[in-house]
Parts: sequence; structure tokens; C-alpha cells
Amino acid sequence: MRRSTGLGLVTIALAGACYVKVGRPWQLTWGATPEEVARPFAGDELIPAPTFNATRAITISAPPERIWPWLVQVGTTRAGWYGYDLLDNLGHASARHLLPEHQHLAVGDVVPMSPDGLQGMSVHSFEAPHSLIWSTPGDTSWAWRLDAQTDGTTRVTTRIRSRIRWSPMSIAYYALVEIADVWMIRKMLLNLKARAETVAPAC
Repeated sequence: MRRSTGLGLVTIALAGACYVKVGRPWQLTWGATPEEVARPFAGDELIPAPTFNATRAITISAPPERIWPWLVQVGTTRAGWYGYDLLDNLGHASARHLLPEHQHLAVGDVVPMSPDGLQGMSVHSFEAPHSLIWSTPGDTSWAWRLDAQTDGTTRVTTRIRSRIRWSPMSIAYYALVEIADVWMIRKMLLNLKARAETVAPAC
């Protein structure tokens, strides 16, 4: 019994070390170059000492002006999150077209994450069509950059910075983010790419 227990502990330790060395760096930087990871973002100052700091990126074959409307309309009860709808959009399919009624953005607007559409992150600032920052003051910031490339594509980079609070709810949320966040953001970026490359703005 003791031998199997020891073996189990060693296995757990090795798995943990593997995650810290390989898994975590990959999930925190999916798709991003070392330069993009190191580059300061507008909004970094909102969470100066994050316990979670992830920069992900993708290249989209469309100019920023064509991608921007898809970002403006995201949110539960709006266009969805272009991710795993069963998990992040109450089982409703995310929009595959632009929604004119959700194309108006103002600082302070809530990007809804709750079923009633009232709770979520707030729009901290934006510079259309290149920069967008959502935040929960003192807790989380989520920034987007759309950088036009000389070949007509756009490099879309997103950064999430969050600070853990030492409460059971915060620790549980942080553990969930560590495991699931990369898959949600990866799916969102891939679906954002598919939509922006195939559907031209009509509003």
C-alpha cells in the first residue's frame, strides 16, 4: 500500500512539473510570438501584479475594420463568445453574422457574462478598430489589439491579466481558468478568424 501511495505521489509530482515546464507556458502564450508576449499592452496597468497573465494571438486574413465589428458585439445575450456555446453562451449558438443592434460601444458598457445580461466586465477604453479593453477593476483586465500587417492581414492579440483573491470562490475560479481558459480563447480566436474572413460587414 505504501509503495503504491509513494508511486502515486511521484506521478502527481511529475505531472505537476511537466505542466509547469511545458503545459502552462504553452497555454499562456498560444499562438503568440515571444515579442508579442513581452510587449506592453494598454491596460496592463489595471492589474499591475497579476497571478494569471496570458497573451494569445492569431493572424486573420482581413483588415482590422472587418474584424472590429465582430468583437464589438460579443457577450452573453448578445452575439455570444464564438467559443463553446454550451459552456459560455447558455447553449445558444453564437452569431454567424453581424448584429446592427449591438454595434454601438461606449466606455462603461457592460460586456455581459450572465444569463440576465447585466453582469460582466465593463468597457474600460477603446480605439476603433485597433484597441479594446474590458475590465473588472482590481480583479481582471482583458485587452485586444488588432495590428494591420503589410500583406493585408491583421495580427489579433488578446491578453488576460487576473489577480487571485485568497477566498475559496476565487481559488476555485483561478483553478478553472488555469485548465479551461486556453481552450475557450483558442476556440474564440479560431471562430473569430472564420467569421471575419468569410463574412463582410454589412452594417
